[in-house]
Amino acid sequence: MDRKSFLKTGAAATAAGIMSFGFPSIIRASANERIQFAVVGIRSRGNALSQAINAVPNCDISWICDVDDTIIEEHKVFHQETIGYVPKVEKDFRKLVQKSDIDVIAIATPEHWHAPMAIMAMMAGKHVYVEKPCSHNPWENEMLVEAQLKSGKLCQMGNQQRSSYTSNLAIKEIGEGIIGTPYFGKAWYSNTRGPIGIGKEIPVPSTLDWDLWQGPAPRESYRDNVHPYNWHWFKTWGTGEIHNNGTHEIDICRWALGVGIPHKVTSSGGRLHHQDDWEWFDTQIANYEFEGGKMISWEGKSCNGQTFYGRGRGAMIHGTEGSILLDRAGYLLYDLDGNLIKEEVEGANNATSTADTRGFGGLTVNHMQNFADAIRTGVDLNAPIQDANISTLLCHYGNIAVETTGSLKVDPSTRKIIDNPEAMKLWKREYEPGWEPEV
Repeated sequence: MDRKSFLKTGAAATAAGIMSFGFPSIIRASANERIQFAVVGIRSRGNALSQAINAVPNCDISWICDVDDTIIEEHKVFHQETIGYVPKVEKDFRKLVQKSDIDVIAIATPEHWHAPMAIMAMMAGKHVYVEKPCSHNPWENEMLVEAQLKSGKLCQMGNQQRSSYTSNLAIKEIGEGIIGTPYFGKAWYSNTRGPIGIGKEIPVPSTLDWDLWQGPAPRESYRDNVHPYNWHWFKTWGTGEIHNNGTHEIDICRWALGVGIPHKVTSSGGRLHHQDDWEWFDTQIANYEFEGGKMISWEGKSCNGQTFYGRGRGAMIHGTEGSILLDRAGYLLYDLDGNLIKEEVEGANNATSTADTRGFGGLTVNHMQNFADAIRTGVDLNAPIQDANISTLLCHYGNIAVETTGSLKVDPSTRKIIDNPEAMKLWKREYEPGWEPEV
């Protein structure tokens, strides 16, 4: 199936809730054969992925990759102390994908690298675990799907709540009618991030390959408030809080409602809390309307930690006969009057706090286990790229709406924005010459 055909049939099938994502044709290992991983981007979330891989039986980390020597040396110590050995090191990802002793590449880099790396890896014959968001712009979503279809390799996105026992139970019970007909999902994220200041141009640290760090992004001078974390808030490299964290809960709402591509998106937001170099939005509300009278709303507050329902993040699914609150710790079932009817607890080992930027826990291990099982035995992936990229695309719509007209009409069959040339200018980014992804 070519990309255009997939986009038309895939969106319709997802909206109908009937897609199945088994890949029995690409089984390459028995249950006892070892899977060799490379982890790219080995600070923070990369550490968490290394721990998760180590927790899955018969999986090894043969290579690590980063462009910062300081981070590499810190990770070597972490890996030795936490896992018991030090993998081989390659700083240049383009060389890494050519290594023969790698089956899977796990990507936890800055977001502008996610899709180009995933595409390059699949086209080089590697399975891919890519952290959310899977893309920096909607065009990359299309390219990811095309690369997966062309290569036949597995690609799972790191929206690990899809591997939560209680979330899966809740989705099953919602499908069985426990809250009647579900029609509205409320998603939120609250944190107390501080200011990032006004950056000053300084010499590139001798330990950092700034050219490789920028990779597919147009070249900019090095500043002192970008690396290693604040790139999230710059449009050249990051995609803002709606992608950084909203992806998770928007994905849960979409899963619970059984919807795919919306036909209308409205969003507003701004940098309201601090005045500094932060280019995306620390405060944002995005609303999505779907065929069949279903809606999702996301509210993000990066710098004000006031919670909803006593939680810094979560999703509330409303139906005609009740509501279910879903987060990483479990779920709560309420009747129409707000009375608690039932509670399911995920377990303390799987819970992560709002402020934890690393996010290691049982859900990440579960998600990695599912990925390894899919490689070995062909079980369905919990977050295959064909489905996971839809949740990422919703976040792109939200950002594009704020940056343009505030309201977008979308054709669910093509995923494109309708009658809005200004918005469609943001469908694809400008790439550094020679770095544009190819399939």
